[in-house]
Amino acid sequence: MKNIIVTGGAGFIGSNFVHYVVSNHPEVHVTVLDKLTYAGNKENLAGLPEDRVTLVVGDVADMALVDSLVEKTDAVVHYAAESHNDNSLRNPYPFVQTNLIGTYALIEACRKYNVRYHHVSTDEVYGDLPLREELPGNGEGIGEKFTDKTPYNPSSPYSATKAGSDLLVKAWVRSFSLQATLSNCSNNYGPYQHIEKFIPRQITNILSGIRPKLYGEGKNVRDWIHTEDHSSAVWTILTKGQIGETYLIGADGEKNNKEVIELLLELMGQSKDAYDHVMDRPGHDLRYAIDSSKLRNELGWTPSFTNFEEGLAETIAWYQENQQWWQAEKEAVEQLYAEQGQ
Repeated sequence: MKNIIVTGGAGFIGSNFVHYVVSNHPEVHVTVLDKLTYAGNKENLAGLPEDRVTLVVGDVADMALVDSLVEKTDAVVHYAAESHNDNSLRNPYPFVQTNLIGTYALIEACRKYNVRYHHVSTDEVYGDLPLREELPGNGEGIGEKFTDKTPYNPSSPYSATKAGSDLLVKAWVRSFSLQATLSNCSNNYGPYQHIEKFIPRQITNILSGIRPKLYGEGKNVRDWIHTEDHSSAVWTILTKGQIGETYLIGADGEKNNKEVIELLLELMGQSKDAYDHVMDRPGHDLRYAIDSSKLRNELGWTPSFTNFEEGLAETIAWYQENQQWWQAEKEAVEQLYAEQGQ
């Protein structure tokens, strides 16, 4: 693959993938297709060589634009998505437009030109799991984690539209022989993540002299993975994955939100209890956990960031060293959360 399109490549996870490809695969040229909404930022691509990366500002739901780009590429990696649960509860329409119509535009173009397609999705399509303490044997055994056989059970407009996009891809593989693979990943953390998200919100709160905020009691568990590991997994699937297969990406990083916020405070030299409890999100999923054994056993992938505390410390350092990247938006983000009682 000499030329690839990365949709949403100016966003958090997409831009990290672009950096990964540029650093590790010098033979590949990347075309980034990004609408540059609030979650997309040209600065996320700053410093990358212009002869290796081309930015096209546009909408994945623009079928004519997508067609013209896909015709000239070898592969499409589809990261672009509306992805913030709270936003989907306020206004679901952009999620339907980008996550469903945008995916349709891409897979139709890839079908037309027989272009390799990889679809990046989320573990949230599976709904949630019981907390470990509610399971026999503290959660050891069948049903403990999501697998690619877990039935879909989305909880929010965000996860419902991502589930729908997954099903479109699966149907196009079966009905039209689309050359596609899929991946569902657990919660990412790392550099370039928008400050509306849980970890960067709390880091930037502490740096701004604002007490961190914890939804409810903080028992909700997420399976954290460093975005660099997500990038290497997607590249592995793109180059080695079996057409039509779904691979779950995770790094065995289960932590509840209370543990994360207290670790952040500790790493940043604050008291572990220096945070406020706020109103919980409606329909807040209890627990996500990924079984990535298929990806590891069949394709030979392994994560590099296996120590969550070390990865979190590196992430904190990035936000400390790049305050100009996030400061202009901080007040508006916190005002929006305050209006929601969060």
